[in-house]
Amino acid sequence: MTDTIMIEKTTNPKQRPDADNLGFGQHFTDHMFVMDYTEGKGWHDAKIIPYAPLALDPASMVLHYGQAIFEGMKAYKAQEDSILLFRPEKNMQRINESNVRMCIPAIGEDFCLKAIKKLVELDKDWIPEAEGTALYIRPFIIATDPFLGVRPANMYKFIVILSPVGAYYASGISPVKIYVEPQYVRAIRGGVGFAKTIGNYAASLKAQMKAKDKGYAQVLWLDGIERKYIEEVGTMNVFFKIGGEIITPDLSGSILPGITRDSAIQMLKKWGIKVTERRITIDEVYEAHHNESLEEIFGTGTAAVISPVGELNWDGNMITINYGKIGEISQKLYDEITGIQTGKIKDSMGWAVRV
Repeated sequence: MTDTIMIEKTTNPKQRPDADNLGFGQHFTDHMFVMDYTEGKGWHDAKIIPYAPLALDPASMVLHYGQAIFEGMKAYKAQEDSILLFRPEKNMQRINESNVRMCIPAIGEDFCLKAIKKLVELDKDWIPEAEGTALYIRPFIIATDPFLGVRPANMYKFIVILSPVGAYYASGISPVKIYVEPQYVRAIRGGVGFAKTIGNYAASLKAQMKAKDKGYAQVLWLDGIERKYIEEVGTMNVFFKIGGEIITPDLSGSILPGITRDSAIQMLKKWGIKVTERRITIDEVYEAHHNESLEEIFGTGTAAVISPVGELNWDGNMITINYGKIGEISQKLYDEITGIQTGKIKDSMGWAVRV
């Protein structure tokens, strides 16, 4: 495993985008981190270089068999020009959990976090400072063997790119409309649903477009066997507040173990709120709505942090949650977690990490 990082600074800096129109994932900073893996040699040649296109053989295995994983993180500009990451060690840990499932060699978690910090520090002037903005960090690994045969690759690239992103909600946090998908499934137990691998997202596109055509922002996924147990909402984990209790689907192997999910659970328990991780059916949610015990629904994820749900559509049966307004718990979690991420409130959990 390499232990040094070569740095080559760009001689042609890019013009930075308009801070008021960043969008999400549309602009990229001046530099990127790249490290190679070769069987028998391990991970080597770690370097930060000017952002540029990749040169890949047309037979590179990732292009044919999809052997790849990725992560999503953010860097925030805090007080006194300090830069904060949010629980980055959990992202490094999850990279290796995904690697195991996808037969990709493990990375050195401490070393790769060190590399990410160096990259963010180098491109720190790209970090936007407006409310709700951040520098999105995308680490990913791809198989690069030029070989047309189905087997784990012998060569890989670990790459990290950075993207300044605007507020996820242009007009502030607001409830979204969700379509319960009855036909397509995201993952099944025994599959790769718990890994952050590229195929999961390709498989979700058809249902996502279907929901969009119907006027819905996201898809609520049901289990792949009985089509009744709730799994995730869009690319986020999902929570239900029923009769004062917070319920979220347990990590059964088909659900991504979200870092924001874990943070929300820990925060709720700290506040003395009962949190239960278990299987929950869509029928139970609708029954709770009918008996007026369904108080809130919200999703958790890196991009939005907390995404309150205002409407569900299940086979044409539409229900409105909390009168289409943000729930008390959703708002409190959003304020607390984003406050820690940006250094605006005291980090009593020890989650913020300085670059």
